[in-house]
Amino acid sequence: MTIPQTFAGLEPGFDIPALPGMDEAEIQTPCLILDLEALERNIRKLGDYARAQGIRHRAHGKMHKSVDVLKLQIELGGAVGVCCQKVSEAEVFARAGIGDILVSNQVRDPLKIRRLAHLPNYGAEVAVCIDDIDNVAELSAAAQAAGTELGCLVEIDCGANRCGVTDPAEVVAIAQAVAAAPALRFRGLQAYHGSMQHLTSHAERAAQFAAVRAQVTETVAALEAAGLAPELVSGGGTGSYDFEATSGIYNELQCGSYAFMDADYGRVQDETGTRFDGGVWENALFILTSVMSHAKPGKAICDAGLKSQSVDSGLPVVFGRDDVRYVKCTDEHGVIEDPGNVLAINERLRLVPGHCDPTCNIHDWYVGLRGGKVETLWPVSARGKAY
Repeated sequence: MTIPQTFAGLEPGFDIPALPGMDEAEIQTPCLILDLEALERNIRKLGDYARAQGIRHRAHGKMHKSVDVLKLQIELGGAVGVCCQKVSEAEVFARAGIGDILVSNQVRDPLKIRRLAHLPNYGAEVAVCIDDIDNVAELSAAAQAAGTELGCLVEIDCGANRCGVTDPAEVVAIAQAVAAAPALRFRGLQAYHGSMQHLTSHAERAAQFAAVRAQVTETVAALEAAGLAPELVSGGGTGSYDFEATSGIYNELQCGSYAFMDADYGRVQDETGTRFDGGVWENALFILTSVMSHAKPGKAICDAGLKSQSVDSGLPVVFGRDDVRYVKCTDEHGVIEDPGNVLAINERLRLVPGHCDPTCNIHDWYVGLRGGKVETLWPVSARGKAY
């Protein structure tokens, strides 16, 4: 096998878990694998939908933390740029040449603000969320010192009970302060309801979104009355993208997990009752794990435990099988219920993680598969960028 220059001198199991051309059975485990064909179909599907609705899609980079995945979302899905949650994430994407970056979070630490203000020097258009009028002067001073301009989206709390303001008058006051501040530009509204994304029932999500839409509509009207019509009304995730896209008020989506699909989002249902992982989106991300022990009847032990995944949204699901079930994990081990004793030592299993975002942040590499063969390796570029 000819090893591409990128991987010359590397051996699987030392620096990387696999090499291009390997079979899935040769990959070192536990590691993250991507079904590239499913990933590409998911990306194209959302891109086609957004274009048909006349709405932009800004891919959420905190989900995959990968420059390569983002570039695929831009190339195949028409994504206009990336959302980041931390300045360090944004720095990774800016250095990689991504031209439109939104830090969809507040930045208040003085050093972080200075780093943020320098990001446009990489050639990127950079914006940040704001929910406190005092932050305006901080951002303006830093951008002036860096000789750059920062866009600002006022964040409204539309149900997450986390960051953001709720009073339209306060939104207008912050927007006016931004518009008057040197080196800042008022871009619009951040209106993202995170917990709504995970409500299983389509009807429940619709009911929650009705309140969100009313609040956002009122806020936009207040801004327009003040002569500050928002350029962007941004929000919407994998669980609610269809509501925002057809609302007539949002013009930018911030979907992330649709591309990979995890077990938690897989349980969400569309308006027909179809599960997201059963016809809406495809599972493209898996933890590849190996059976390492079967000393006890009815119980197999695999090598993917807590250090290989996040279980905050539940345990992983064994993909494509109903005869075995992942039931428990400790630091280095996963316990698989195997009543028929069908699993063999070193047998590979694909696990759909409960929550893809923090699971991806644990790993160094994505191993991209096509037709059962390793096609590529992509670094998890912004892994550990939490500051």
